[in-house]
Amino acid sequence: MSAADAIDDPMLARISDALGLYNSGRRADAREAFAQLWAEAGEGDPFHQCVLAHYMADAQDEPADELEWDRKALAAADRISRERPEAASLTILSFYPSLHLNLADVLCRVGQIDEARHHLKLAQQSVDALANDAYGQMIRNGIERLAARLAVSG
Repeated sequence: MSAADAIDDPMLARISDALGLYNSGRRADAREAFAQLWAEAGEGDPFHQCVLAHYMADAQDEPADELEWDRKALAAADRISRERPEAASLTILSFYPSLHLNLADVLCRVGQIDEARHHLKLAQQSVDALANDAYGQMIRNGIERLAARLAVSG
């Protein structure tokens, strides 16, 4: 999310503020802020829900909680793609590699290897939506590292 996007969208600005708490090491405060925003988002904009759940997953201490939020983020992205295909632009499509990578990673950590492999494959299949920039390379590298970990898992 860019600073310009957050300025134009009050909810994204608030999500960005909560992310600042997380990035400064204040995980519990970030979780509290994300939870408040989630309560306000309710059945609102699935884009906000996707971004919020994606960051909320990162702020979790327990893998089971992280998994729950990663699933919510992916479900919200899927709602955008189904309900508003005109809004499922490259922006939303570029979320899928990261969403599937995060799900695959936490599924691997909780021992759900087959499902982890499934989401890793979906991440691999969606990398073309990533820009050729530092973020895109970070996600591609994460996919490669997880593929290596899962290859060792048998």
